[in-house]
Amino acid sequence: MQHSPTALVCGAGVAGLAVAWWLRHVGFHVTLVEREPMPRGGGHAVDIRGAALQVVAAMGLLDAVQRQRTRLQGMTLLDRDGMEIGRDDTRTFSAGRLDSADIEIFRDALCDLLAQAADAPAYTQYGERITAIEQDAHGVTASFAGHVSRTFDVLIGADGVYSSVRRQVLKAGDECLRPLGGALAFYSAPNVVGLGAREWMYRDAGLGVVVYPDSQGTGLRIGAGFGAEVDAALRHDVAAQRALVQARLQPLGGRWRALAAAAQTTDAFYFGELVQVMLPSWSSGRVALVGDAAHCASPFSGQGTSLALVGAYVLARELARSPTAPAAAFARYETRMRPYVDLNQALVDMDRQGPVPDAQMAHAANAIALFDLDDD
Repeated sequence: MQHSPTALVCGAGVAGLAVAWWLRHVGFHVTLVEREPMPRGGGHAVDIRGAALQVVAAMGLLDAVQRQRTRLQGMTLLDRDGMEIGRDDTRTFSAGRLDSADIEIFRDALCDLLAQAADAPAYTQYGERITAIEQDAHGVTASFAGHVSRTFDVLIGADGVYSSVRRQVLKAGDECLRPLGGALAFYSAPNVVGLGAREWMYRDAGLGVVVYPDSQGTGLRIGAGFGAEVDAALRHDVAAQRALVQARLQPLGGRWRALAAAAQTTDAFYFGELVQVMLPSWSSGRVALVGDAAHCASPFSGQGTSLALVGAYVLARELARSPTAPAAAFARYETRMRPYVDLNQALVDMDRQGPVPDAQMAHAANAIALFDLDDD
């Protein structure tokens, strides 16, 4: 009796949940581990564009994603005192043109949809991390913090910018991170300013702030990007991260003040350096990376989520073609994905004052020919 091939996926974000769905779809038995104790709430709005829309449609999730899109009605530009200085009813800074086919959705809402579709709660171990990885011609053995080891046919690292799988297997640490000279924070706050279905935007030479209501309208999602030299120690010091964000927002007055203060008290807070991940290879033997762990383009590309969705699909389809020869499958996956990734990483220009030009974004978003999705 032939057994289903087995896969261990590390990381329960967009990339990990999507690759878990596709691997199960092509016949793998999947185990998913996530070091956080529970699914992460809050977070920014993400965009699904171009080829990624085809992938979501093939998963049967397009209607569900459409129902949970943000549906903002435009963008209002504010000055440092919170006074309106302009507006645009055709686009937002975070999502681009409102009349495009692109879908903007909150990250946590997308993860919830992917988790339900993949039946992820049935095989996800939260609060677990991989402490050691060994592989040979027959399998890859992962040791976990709970001192239990298991062997799988393949291991997929979907564990983000600071990937532990990447560090352990590809021996790639901070040297693969290309700094973009800044930091980005996202956090949630009560809607004390009564913001409706619009996006607020402030930008000067050293600071950019974007604010939009959550799906219920009772809360806000706030993003703050600023130039900063971020010491590696700051990655693990949330109190220092909060203090830095509040200090950078401190010069803003008026209705900005309550939003700045919320950075100290919110339960949903994310902070990260603005970097891109640049690697000569995304795999080694039976281990491969997907999403930000392999090729983070940075939030300023607007394409991180789409890269994760498309990458998960391509990787799983290649494994389906040769499940007993994962190294060959991973090589084909990288050959198909790398030109697409390169174009999307090139979208980032830290000197640009406005959003990515629409034509450049559309070209990058569609710059991969997928397999015949009707066959899935």
